[in-house]
Amino acid sequence: MTTAIIIVAVVVVAAIAAFLLLRGRTAGGRGLRSRFGPEYDRVVARHGGDTQAAERELDDRVKRHGHLEELPLAEEARARYAARWASAQELFVESPERSLAEADALLADLARERGFPEGEDRADALSVHHGAHVHGYRRVHAARSGNASTEEMREALMDARGLFEALLADGGSQREHGNGHLVKGHRTS
Repeated sequence: MTTAIIIVAVVVVAAIAAFLLLRGRTAGGRGLRSRFGPEYDRVVARHGGDTQAAERELDDRVKRHGHLEELPLAEEARARYAARWASAQELFVESPERSLAEADALLADLARERGFPEGEDRADALSVHHGAHVHGYRRVHAARSGNASTEEMREALMDARGLFEALLADGGSQREHGNGHLVKGHRTS
């Protein structure tokens, strides 16, 4: 009888441990999916559907860039960037290629002024803080460097506008959660 009780106890403990292990992994995945939005799916696809590898990469991004605090923008800078964006959009009718080049340069300048790193790390850092919109940054780059149709360039510019607006917003009092919602006062993880 005691052997049966010990066996049942071991099975129950093992079941509870397995449940907690799986629950913890799923919660992390949901948290990353929520934080990174469409970027989560892009990274999973890039890893051939391997969610564990994708989540390790995204966790690494959070460790490297999660501490970054966006620098505030002066009202004059905000107005200057808004005017540049309006000009880039207007230029699209005349020259979609030049319009995308200007939008790309403008996003780079704005991200730099807000405190995001230079180079290849920029997109990763943007994904940590603006996961719902970083695809616009990537699409502008892709449309500029490939043989994109006018419609693809238009869509890239429209997607980039979401990131532009998020970067232009006051980062000192609001943080954007990966699902596009703003959370006042603190960064959500």
